[in-house]
Amino acid sequence: MSENIKIAVVGSGYVGLVAAVCFAEMGHDVICVDNDERKVAALQGGDSLIHEDSLPELLEKYRNTKVRFMTDLAEATRECEAIFIAVGTPQSEAGDADLSYVEAVACEIARSITSYKVIVEKSTVPVYTNEWVTRSMERNGVARQLFDVVSNPEFLREGTAVSDFLHPDRIVVGADSERAAAVLRRIYLPLTSGDYYERSGSIAGSCNVADPPPLLLTSTKSAEIIKHASNAFLALKISFINAVSNLCEATDANVEQVARGMGLDSRIGPKFLRPGIGYGGSCFPKDVAAFRSVAEQLGIDFNLLTEVEKINGQQKKRFLNKVRSALWTLRGKRIGVLGLAFKGETDDIRESPAIDVVEMLLAEGCSIAAYDPAAIARTQEVLPAASNLRYVTDAYAAAEDADALLILTDWAEFSNLDIDRLNQALRYPIVIDGRNLYDPDTMVKHGFTYLSIGRPAAYPVRDLTAPSAS
Repeated sequence: MSENIKIAVVGSGYVGLVAAVCFAEMGHDVICVDNDERKVAALQGGDSLIHEDSLPELLEKYRNTKVRFMTDLAEATRECEAIFIAVGTPQSEAGDADLSYVEAVACEIARSITSYKVIVEKSTVPVYTNEWVTRSMERNGVARQLFDVVSNPEFLREGTAVSDFLHPDRIVVGADSERAAAVLRRIYLPLTSGDYYERSGSIAGSCNVADPPPLLLTSTKSAEIIKHASNAFLALKISFINAVSNLCEATDANVEQVARGMGLDSRIGPKFLRPGIGYGGSCFPKDVAAFRSVAEQLGIDFNLLTEVEKINGQQKKRFLNKVRSALWTLRGKRIGVLGLAFKGETDDIRESPAIDVVEMLLAEGCSIAAYDPAAIARTQEVLPAASNLRYVTDAYAAAEDADALLILTDWAEFSNLDIDRLNQALRYPIVIDGRNLYDPDTMVKHGFTYLSIGRPAAYPVRDLTAPSAS
């Protein structure tokens, strides 16, 4: 039988907010703490602040009841048994993770502890962070028997984060004491026992009563490495298939066929073997750099990750050259852009390769009309509308009188456009697809010049039987 546990989540960003509402959905009472009073007020009022499937519904269901939002970490520390740290760990200029926010939270928690607490690293942190958190607690006068530090990394994909949290591939708990491990087992029992999946109205996903997620218990250091190693490996997989796509282009092979042939091997699998304009977001660029930095600090040669980053950066430049190959010169060209977020189904533009491509096109003297289903407001904060940059309300408006249409983000909406309508809207029927959303043969039949990633360029067949002008 699952029990209700009082949990504090420090940080109401992407990871913190998803964790808070999902813990409530599992049956726990949660206090979500943030030092930004405006964010707290917005969340108390029901504004989820980020675009994420099922998040607004869960927030509305539990806000101000099973999930309370406040700025008082001291109160949350006193009330709760487990305190999850989910603050930002941004990349420093040196490439490693900036842990100053984690340290500040640890010190503030230390000032309020009067009984045993489990402090949980939910933020993505490098190995040895648990030791530094422990040291910070002790330096602030907390007796060692009053706390344990646990690593419980998140493996959430933006766009499906709620489902990923409640239907995980695995739950990793890095704990160096059985006392702390027992608390985490109790917290996740609704999932690992299958109890949650029997409840009416539970969020649907891949797990069920007969096949609940496994809980993997490791050392704290192993759990910290698991998170960074997982993200670095996925980034490597993306960069690898992008490098293969370049080879395919040079030989007129089809990377989609190659990726399928690779992915059917059970040792490799099909996931993340999708070529494109490069990875982005809040995790992969930062985590690859941090993992490489940790290795270097420990005297480990991890130049493989340097090559992963290099390939990722080159992919955007190769895409720009692809645009140039279709249009000859770029200055003065009118370009329609579909997609600004780093991936589909999210409004996150952090490290977005789409934004990088837009900036490169603007630098080349292009005029751009851009559309994204969710990320326009965030993009305007970094790229305000100007005489050469307009934000429009749909894909067809982006295509209107454009010399070419670029697909930069893999939104499902972009896979189902009326391509005849697109053809009529464009000045020239040219589509350059950075996400391989369309079949080249279909596009050619509808009169398009169609360029994609790792596949031969496709051009309409000219009717050579038509009479020439006399």
